[in-house]
Amino acid sequence: MTLKRILPFSKSLLSSVLNEGDIAIDATIGNGHDTVFLAKLIGSTGHVYGFDIQADAIKQTKANILKHDVQDRVTIFQKSHADCHEAIPASLHGKINAAVFNLGYLPGGDKSIVTTSDSTIVAIEKIFDMLQSGGLIVLVIYHGHDEGKRERDALLAFAESIDQATANVLRYQFINQKNNPPFIIAMEKR
Repeated sequence: MTLKRILPFSKSLLSSVLNEGDIAIDATIGNGHDTVFLAKLIGSTGHVYGFDIQADAIKQTKANILKHDVQDRVTIFQKSHADCHEAIPASLHGKINAAVFNLGYLPGGDKSIVTTSDSTIVAIEKIFDMLQSGGLIVLVIYHGHDEGKRERDALLAFAESIDQATANVLRYQFINQKNNPPFIIAMEKR
């Protein structure tokens, strides 16, 4: 057996629950790599809803989805992931199959603009409410900066408090690596 690195493991988790025709959320679109990945998994009959507050992220993601010709199955919102419940059509609530968060800052972007535990936890709660049974939320937590450490601590406390009758919660982390390596929290709705 070979242990999967963090990003391949997150993709493996998402691949295990997403199929043609499914609905997915990219809660932090960044440069659009996960958006494209999700769009390919859900195929031409599924849909991806993506969120980011930064104009640069929106621009880069739109270019990436055009490059991969998946623009017909992706809707992008320049707003906080905390606003996802209102942005995603009510007819899809309870039908979302998976969501992914890559927390921290936009790679190659302004490092002073970061995700925070306040909006992230609100988004997780709203997305969890919109998941179908067996649906999955994958959080990739980058905590090598001050706000990342605060967000990490709040998310760990939040995740540990989730009733096991409501969700299975996994933490996947390499514990012998230096420089605050990212790790995953995955939540599977029961």
